Amino acid sequence: MTQPAQTAEQLQARCCIAGGGPAGMMLGFLLARTGVEVIVLEKHKDFLRDFRGDTIHLSTLELMYELGLLEEFLRLPHQEVREVQVHFGAEKATIADFSHLPTHCKFIAFTPQWDFLNFISEHARPCASFRLRMEAEVTDLLFENERIVGVRATTPHGELEVSADLVIGADGRSSIVRERAELEVMDLGAPIDVLWFGLSKRLGDPRQAFGYVGAGQFMVLLDRGDHWQCGYVIRKGGLEQKRQRGLEELRADVSRCARFLHDRVAELKDWNAVKLLTVKVDRLRRWYRDGLLCIGDSAHAMSPVGGVGINLAIQDAVATANILGQTLREGRVGLNDLRAVQHRRERPAHLTQRAQIFIHEHFLERIFKTGEQMSSPLPARLLEGFPLLRRIPARMIGIGFRPEHLLPAKT
Repeated sequence: MTQPAQTAEQLQARCCIAGGGPAGMMLGFLLARTGVEVIVLEKHKDFLRDFRGDTIHLSTLELMYELGLLEEFLRLPHQEVREVQVHFGAEKATIADFSHLPTHCKFIAFTPQWDFLNFISEHARPCASFRLRMEAEVTDLLFENERIVGVRATTPHGELEVSADLVIGADGRSSIVRERAELEVMDLGAPIDVLWFGLSKRLGDPRQAFGYVGAGQFMVLLDRGDHWQCGYVIRKGGLEQKRQRGLEELRADVSRCARFLHDRVAELKDWNAVKLLTVKVDRLRRWYRDGLLCIGDSAHAMSPVGGVGINLAIQDAVATANILGQTLREGRVGLNDLRAVQHRRERPAHLTQRAQIFIHEHFLERIFKTGEQMSSPLPARLLEGFPLLRRIPARMIGIGFRPEHLLPAKT
């Protein structure tokens, strides 16, 4: 006997957010606290997975202060970085000093992203207008003529359809939402990829570490409390060449780049311990269409240079909540409202991407081409010699080109 087709579960909200990352969760929380009925759909069953972006910048910490959550947030396990340093062999240059920035916190907090997302979701759940559905993967958009009116998702219990006045694409650099909406993507090019792996910390290690420049090499070390999170930069598509040379050669490369790690590179026992981050730098020509808006990496995929991608995504969420909150409550979001969000956030994203591409082309490419140990370049020597200058890169990294602040909540 033929079984009847399963009927999709039907839900409705003012706003449906595809993606429970930093942009999606923060926007969902900010909208819900002002009374907007919002549903966040996250494809994973929990937030505990291999994130690579764990940097909470000063502007995001300032947002936590404005929300009245900073003190509680800082009780989560975290490490604090108050300066950014780059090592050129035996030379060291401090290129950014956060101590003079006009924020309540004078540091970048390194917090596991699953802790950050759990923290936001725990504070969002008490809002009557907030719903979070885990294991709900958005696979398509719902259309009514040319207007987007919702999403279709798959769940362990079958298909789900959510009707909404506005769909937010916050599903990252490989966004299904922007693909289904046929929004034009401009690829700005990224000549690098990054190999991510962890190595243990030991007594006598540097108190803080960040960038290490070796002979034709560059890597970043992030203090994760009991271990170093290592980001070893390679040329785009260079993983296969690294594999052919063998894991022992990679261990030797890491030892030469950051010499104090030589006694623990054997912890890389196989290639399963090395994860590839395929770097993209792109942006949408237009972030929206009728019934839809993309934010965060869905609108502008960032390079890992500076670790600012999360910061940009969260700032997008704040601006979106500020601009669209009232119109969403009233159910009358139009193209002009969506255009206003892009107008507000487009320039900061573009300026950040330009800075990242400049560093790709004029710093990282120079390192790769030399093949020899590079001494500290003139800009780094100036920053080391004149501490006042360090405030400029500190502001670009820690705050960004246009920090957003919360408007007073209206209920």
